[in-house]
Amino acid sequence: MSKPVYLGIIGVGGVGTSFLNQLARLPNAPQLVLLARSTQTLLSPTPAYSPTIPAAEWKSAIETPSLIKSGSLCPEEIASYLSSTPGRSILVDNTSDPALASAYPVFLRKGISIVTPNKKGFSSDLALWRDIFTAATQGNALVYHESTVGAGLPVISTLRDLVATGDEVTRIEGVFSGTLSFLFNTFAPASGSSSPAKWSEVVAQAKELGYTEPDPRDDLNGMDVARKLTILARIAGLEVQAPDSFPIESLIPAELASLPSSADGVAQFMTRLPEFDGQMAAIKDGAEKQGKVVRYVGSIDVGTKEVRVGLQQFDRDNAIAGLKGSDNIISFYTKRYGNNPLIVQGAGAGGDVTAMGVTADLLKVVERLH
Repeated sequence: MSKPVYLGIIGVGGVGTSFLNQLARLPNAPQLVLLARSTQTLLSPTPAYSPTIPAAEWKSAIETPSLIKSGSLCPEEIASYLSSTPGRSILVDNTSDPALASAYPVFLRKGISIVTPNKKGFSSDLALWRDIFTAATQGNALVYHESTVGAGLPVISTLRDLVATGDEVTRIEGVFSGTLSFLFNTFAPASGSSSPAKWSEVVAQAKELGYTEPDPRDDLNGMDVARKLTILARIAGLEVQAPDSFPIESLIPAELASLPSSADGVAQFMTRLPEFDGQMAAIKDGAEKQGKVVRYVGSIDVGTKEVRVGLQQFDRDNAIAGLKGSDNIISFYTKRYGNNPLIVQGAGAGGDVTAMGVTADLLKVVERLH
């Protein structure tokens, strides 16, 4: 008879809340025994680990007398708790916390599997990447992070399948940011009719719709795309040292890059951005004169070991040019697929679809642990 599977969750923001809602609807879901957010941790009492925390009513469960309430716990304390359960344990990290990501090896060496959309552990220093997967082997634990690239799209699993089955991946190219996809699909549509919108107006619209980070510069600097490219390049076999070790074209005007990241700094950035509309208009007009559109893409050339992030021009009938809304598109060029790449396309951002990727990973881990 298989042992029960116990679950600890850290993070109950947009993705975390959507994940809890999906978890509550799963039949035979793992037993939720730890739920942590920035200032509070909810624990099922040991050694009985009963009652467990109801995913659907986690907010009201905070008032349950038999559950243990604690302040924030450090990763080592959480790992110690989860490793003491009378079965296998899984940690779901729904944060973007780099400190927690750097502690993944601590969990994995204790036999605690990791499921996460947190890019930081897989796209930071190459030594941490290696340590994570070495620790997983040592602890006989599993690591699934599909949602670190493309939200709920099957990007990582597709690439891993290509590599595992012996295909030769030659190039990976695509639009990896839902935010930047929306910006350029709106600013420079492929329909043939030029958009009258100014760049600053499109950025303001995206911010108002919630497509950008609270500070749009966190999208415009290209680092989010660079982290995703780092992850895919490493899976494809390239030893990328860090996401800043290859060219990244920032869309932040140099004069505005040093503004503080405070609310006042963000307000100044948005106020002054119209001063630089002419620069982006010139780039768009230059592409239009050649019958093309400009898009912000990431590319990996496996043969030459070149990785880059930035603006490129595409013919209007190209799949990348024809994207709609905030969709992502990732093309895998391989020896088997020849000149016609394997394409993954769809919504690459949003709490529900990101949480779907996390939930799907959780189900895979549970199945393998049983």
